[in-house]
Amino acid sequence: MRNKLLLGVASAALMIPGAAFAQSTGSIEFGEEIVVTGEQDTSVGGVEIPDTPKAKTVLTQEVIQRQRPGQTVNDIVNLSPGVSFQNNDPWGSSGGSFTIRGFDSSRISQTVDGIPLNDSGNYALYTNQQMDPETIEMVNVNLGSTDVDSPTASAVGGTINIRTRVPSDDFGIMSSFSYGNIVAKGSSWERPYFRAFGMVDTGDLTGMGTKAWFSASYTTYENPFNNYGEVEKKQFNGRIYQEIGANGDFVSVSGHYNENRNNFFGSQSYNAVKDYDREDRFYEIDYPCTVDLPTAGVADVDNNCGAEFDRRFNPSNTGNIRGSSRFTLSDGLILTVDPSFQYVKANGGGDEELLEGFRTIGGQQYTGFISGRYYYGRDLNGDGDMLDEVTGHDPSQTQTRRYGVIANLAYDLTPAHRVRLSYTFDRAYHRQTGQTSVALPNGDIADVFPVNDPLVTSDGFVLNKRDRKSFATLHQVSGEYRGRFFEDSLTLVLGLRAPFFTRDLDQRCYTTSASGYLDCIGGRDANYEANNPNAAIPQERTYKYDKLLPNVGFTYRFTPEMSVFASFTQGISVPGTDPLYNSLYFPAANDPRPAPELTDSFDAGFRYQSGNVQAQLAGWYTQYRDRLATAYDPLLDEVIYRNLDKVKKYGVDASVAIRPIPELLLYVFGSYLGSEIGEDIQAGTSCSSGDTARGICYVSGGFAYYTTGGKEESGSPNFTVGSRVQADLGDFSIGGQVKYTGKRWLNDVNDVRADGYTLVDIDLRYSLASLGLGESYLQLNVTNIFDTVYTGGFGGSFTDDSPYVQIGPPRAASISLITGF
Repeated sequence: MRNKLLLGVASAALMIPGAAFAQSTGSIEFGEEIVVTGEQDTSVGGVEIPDTPKAKTVLTQEVIQRQRPGQTVNDIVNLSPGVSFQNNDPWGSSGGSFTIRGFDSSRISQTVDGIPLNDSGNYALYTNQQMDPETIEMVNVNLGSTDVDSPTASAVGGTINIRTRVPSDDFGIMSSFSYGNIVAKGSSWERPYFRAFGMVDTGDLTGMGTKAWFSASYTTYENPFNNYGEVEKKQFNGRIYQEIGANGDFVSVSGHYNENRNNFFGSQSYNAVKDYDREDRFYEIDYPCTVDLPTAGVADVDNNCGAEFDRRFNPSNTGNIRGSSRFTLSDGLILTVDPSFQYVKANGGGDEELLEGFRTIGGQQYTGFISGRYYYGRDLNGDGDMLDEVTGHDPSQTQTRRYGVIANLAYDLTPAHRVRLSYTFDRAYHRQTGQTSVALPNGDIADVFPVNDPLVTSDGFVLNKRDRKSFATLHQVSGEYRGRFFEDSLTLVLGLRAPFFTRDLDQRCYTTSASGYLDCIGGRDANYEANNPNAAIPQERTYKYDKLLPNVGFTYRFTPEMSVFASFTQGISVPGTDPLYNSLYFPAANDPRPAPELTDSFDAGFRYQSGNVQAQLAGWYTQYRDRLATAYDPLLDEVIYRNLDKVKKYGVDASVAIRPIPELLLYVFGSYLGSEIGEDIQAGTSCSSGDTARGICYVSGGFAYYTTGGKEESGSPNFTVGSRVQADLGDFSIGGQVKYTGKRWLNDVNDVRADGYTLVDIDLRYSLASLGLGESYLQLNVTNIFDTVYTGGFGGSFTDDSPYVQIGPPRAASISLITGF
């Protein structure tokens, strides 16, 4: 019996021509008979380099299964050139940050079976909410640009396309049980990790190609750094697949649901982290503690119980339903349709001071969120007075309902020439609020979702620190031609993408500054407006963006093994919700619409592909216009924006995978990244004394400027290099991987940077098949085996010389029993 649950899940994709080349069903189908001319497995040890006009890397189950069970797919993608990922913990369910060729995750489109996973508002990507790796057939990393039918409003830096596995023709059961712990010097308490996973393949249920698989997993562990915080993750996945005829037509429906309950942790200022010894990574916070207990007639205060960053919750409930289908309408005419629906309920934030009194404006008393403080006009803690400052919580709540469809109609003009027309629709209802709740006596939150039972003011409205509703709508039409010439030596691709993006904004609070500060008093009020003439009133506004974007390239094959490739792609990144809402401070007549980011990207390189070698060398260059950079401040719980205007980015990526003998894999990859900010950025009319002393600010012509001209962007390493070695010795196999991540600038004035670091991981596997246990094995994974102390993820900043950064995860080991029958 062929057991796809454990052996060669990736082989199904590799036996379907073109399956490794793109994201939607239409993109896969369009590349099918043109790009691939045979049904052979060309991967080497789970690494494949598709022969396309763009630089891509594909990782299949052969390498995915060697990583720690339950690990986020973005950590696994770190084995690709050009990618730099920093995990927040060793286990993968607490988030992380990453870049591809220096582009942050908000400019990288991550999809699963063609549907976008980036947030519809700010385009952020949450790596802790990804699908269980056992359900993934392969991951396609497009290093420089996006496909012509991609449903994205922001991807100018590449795509990560996740393909889920097709159900097996045979019945099968798989289970995985893992236990792990931190094994690092200075860790003085147990921080165990537990995970259980199960998957069932139904096989052919009807004798007519109806098959399905279903899976569930449960993960729990305590955070690795302190005496508070626990991660709990539940996930359910499934796919039903119906073959139609014998020509490859099918209809498929997939589902995914994920619940994460976790705290923030491990974020410290860079000045604290840079000199850490191993013992310094582990710390205790003020837990347990007790809030100031209610006392009648006394002005109770918020005593900061529960105020630590590490006690902030970051819960999420996410789910999606994904359809995919292929229909042969006539000879050479194929229709594909991929509909989808997504659901998100998530928040992040923490302790806040809630006031029982009123705010007086122009002689009138108000409740609401005013000048950054919370006024309720009623007794919140039940002590019979209204004198108190009560400990509470005010996370930023987001709820999303998102609908989409990608449709492609492809036609073979001749066996060597094909065209397709694509239509992409994506519409997201995006509700962003900031409800509050009173803390429990120990400083914890009664419900991680205050939106379920929010506090109401004495005026009868739910108090929010923000209150806005958005609709983000994308209509996109694209066309593409693909043809072969000169006895199939030359493959030419000509594409044109035409996105039409609309953002409908409904701001229900007063905007009091260009930085987006708000007053939320439950509606409009004439007295408030008379006393705050500079505040922008609650309002609705619509912004529209569109652009014609060429997407062209070629490959030329000199010999069956050697080829060259090149491509040119224009991209657009439409501003997210925050900068758009900030623009409402200015009158619409002044046309305050933030400009979209535009890119021109060039990619060219050389490939060598044979039965036991996959090699690629690629050079690239991207010209940015209106580069909008962001950085998250964990203390303010705000995203800070900065416009770098024109930025150049360039670099080289290379990788070689060799299997000299069937039992041995050698894989080496590396990248160089450079960037240049075009000019000094205006900083107002004067420089602070500190900035002047640091030499990063000067005054000229009555204006102050930061010295960013000619400097590099912050947050990304100039150099990365890594390798993986794997040896199979009968029932026993051993693998090891190492990656060096170079120095990263902490700010755009380039006066402070984090040191580079090297991480080494090992994986050991022992097959239990000889014991009569089917396709079963024991697997040991040890990450950061030398317990390297390093600076983890950070978003980069404008001028801050000590921004908040994550502590790099310590050494951790896990043992897993994987069984399959």
